Amino acid sequence: MTKRKINRRDFVESMAAAGAAFHVVPRHVLGRGYLAPSDTLNFACIGVGGMGRNDVQGIADQGQNIYILCDVDDENAASAYRAFPKAKHYKDYREMLDKEAKNIDAVTVTIPDHSHAAASMLAMQAGKPTRTQKPLARTLGEVRALEDAARKYKVPTQMGNQGHTHEGIRLIREWVEAGLIGTVREVHFWTNRPIWPQAMDRPLQEYYVPPTLDWNLWLGPAKERPYNPVYEPFKWRGWWDFGTGALGDMACHIMDAAFWTLDLGTPNKVVPESTQLYPETAPKMQRIAYYFEAKGKRPPVKCVWHDGSLFPPRPPEVPDDQLWPPSDDGGQLWIGDDGKLTAGTYGDGPMLLDPKKQAEVTAHPLPQKYPRIEGGVYAEFVRAAKGGTPAGSNFAEYAGPLTEMVVLGVLAVRMGRTLELDPKTKNVTNVTVPAEYIHPTYREGWSY
Repeated sequence: MTKRKINRRDFVESMAAAGAAFHVVPRHVLGRGYLAPSDTLNFACIGVGGMGRNDVQGIADQGQNIYILCDVDDENAASAYRAFPKAKHYKDYREMLDKEAKNIDAVTVTIPDHSHAAASMLAMQAGKPTRTQKPLARTLGEVRALEDAARKYKVPTQMGNQGHTHEGIRLIREWVEAGLIGTVREVHFWTNRPIWPQAMDRPLQEYYVPPTLDWNLWLGPAKERPYNPVYEPFKWRGWWDFGTGALGDMACHIMDAAFWTLDLGTPNKVVPESTQLYPETAPKMQRIAYYFEAKGKRPPVKCVWHDGSLFPPRPPEVPDDQLWPPSDDGGQLWIGDDGKLTAGTYGDGPMLLDPKKQAEVTAHPLPQKYPRIEGGVYAEFVRAAKGGTPAGSNFAEYAGPLTEMVVLGVLAVRMGRTLELDPKTKNVTNVTVPAEYIHPTYREGWSY
């Protein structure tokens, strides 16, 4: 007798048609590693102050259990400790994953860029769905290693570029694909970042380490150096050993819509301009031009990044009595053959610069071509962690390639050189890149 395989949809429909009732199977019956969709997940949150505090709350708001709070600074973590008094506390995520892996269902990673790869890799190796803040990692080598690990360990992943779940990015893609601004050939991006000190040499002063902070754990895989408040808290972003400057901080948000809509991939050339370069820190301001070859039906595209409150020129369509840029903290300008549009940092509030076209699309919205994400970025990750639809900004297929594009700009600025690349191999072809800039040497005891 031939047996016919039945898929899940057929099974559910047949059960419903028969009027049968069925119950969600408890986790302990399914066995370790298999989660019933209705289960509450035990989350371990690595980094719980600042943006980490937002991530903890975002997961809790989805009805999930905050099982462990892991942070190297008790003062930084104090708010989360008070809000979730039943959660366990750890300082070292390596120890946490070693001791608690069997009790953890999913992990969030919200720590400085230089530790993203090490923490995310351990979480994936432990088989845990992993959500990591943007940028996915600090260097090309680390980013690609995380992409490969996501494929190897087959765990749900998500990068924290929340705009990828918003309405605005979908409207932009639908408008562009409907031809509302014609063929796009150029896109500009801007931000007021950095809002932390950079463009400086390493300080010579030494300070006592705050009693609440484990400085050795904060350094993690980075080379040893004395504690100084110029690094922690928050000011680490401008230091190449720890962060990726304004570009790494914000481009995964602001360039997201263009990367997705135009299927940008790897540029064939990256041209950096900046104020004075320093060996260890990002410059005060920079302008970076990315050039992308034609792809499919899309012609070549130029994308220009501006930071340090540098802005693209005022488009002639913007009246003199209107503010330009529409938001000075960050945004994007799309230039097509038949019009222009602007949007905010996360792709929110897209606006056609032709008032008649904007009035028409407002009065008669286009059909929704791309599904909307119910509940937003945290709901999307929780569903993925329970075996549902993969997150849109998952490591292997999207977040990794997006971050690769971003850190290529970081690399060009750091070297002060135009980079020419082969988009197929993704290799830099015109200059030799220092190995440390691609695959940083980790301290003993830390690995990715």
